[in-house]
Amino acid sequence: MELIKTKDCVYEYVKHDADGNECGKVRAVDGVSLDVEQGDFIAILGANGSGKSTFAKHLNAILVPNEGSVYVDGKLTSDPDNVWDVRQCTGMVFQNPDNQIIGQLVEEDVGFGPENLCVPTNEIWQRVEESLKAVGMYAYRKKSPAKLSGGQKQRVSIAGVLAMHPKCIVLDEPTAMLDPKGRKEVIRAARALNDVENISIILITHYMEEVIYANKVFIIDNGKVVMQGTPKEIFARVDELKQVGLEVPQVTLLAHELKSRGLNIADAVLTEAELIEELKKCSNL
Repeated sequence: MELIKTKDCVYEYVKHDADGNECGKVRAVDGVSLDVEQGDFIAILGANGSGKSTFAKHLNAILVPNEGSVYVDGKLTSDPDNVWDVRQCTGMVFQNPDNQIIGQLVEEDVGFGPENLCVPTNEIWQRVEESLKAVGMYAYRKKSPAKLSGGQKQRVSIAGVLAMHPKCIVLDEPTAMLDPKGRKEVIRAARALNDVENISIILITHYMEEVIYANKVFIIDNGKVVMQGTPKEIFARVDELKQVGLEVPQVTLLAHELKSRGLNIADAVLTEAELIEELKKCSNL
């Protein structure tokens, strides 16, 4: 059985005029269906305003669909009796880590979630240690979060979710407020959790270079899934991606331009190493 299954998910925001009266609706999610298996690394891409973050909030019942259905670990999210179980299964990490960090020390913050789950004290500290080690932040356990960089804070946020032992972590644009170094730190931590812990990762982003290690990619535009496939299948469609406001990684774009000018280069080159190998083949090196 799928860990997460959405079927024809629709969500509409209610619009109000200046006087607060309802004056219509905006469909932010329009018939989205996707399946997530345990251990998947799913990337959901879309330009600003595409509906991807609204959809992400359905995956742990922050929002429930107006039409269609969302099941998490076999439980229907729109049933109020299932909300507790759904949120134990699927943890959320948002754009701004400062909105999720509340502890005075890193280890206190990471222990807050399991404490609210009534986990025994000895086990809480064991989970804190394991979670901080998993994201490479154990050495900072006695530090104040206020003294950490943006990337470090976001890794602490991930550790806080991880300490609650979810089966899946949804990262909703977790690198949007970070510099390139911080972005790499967070994506590296997410990949490690997926590879080593077999935790399903759902990454919501508009940074194309962050998704090359995903096993499935979904492109959302105007609330609809307009493309899906592996990273190589998606990145081979450079012109279509541009039409929905997305830019491919520079190395992929360079390979695409070289191919369009006659070089015999494979479709959807994702890394510098791949491009070097393709260029070697062209020059018979």
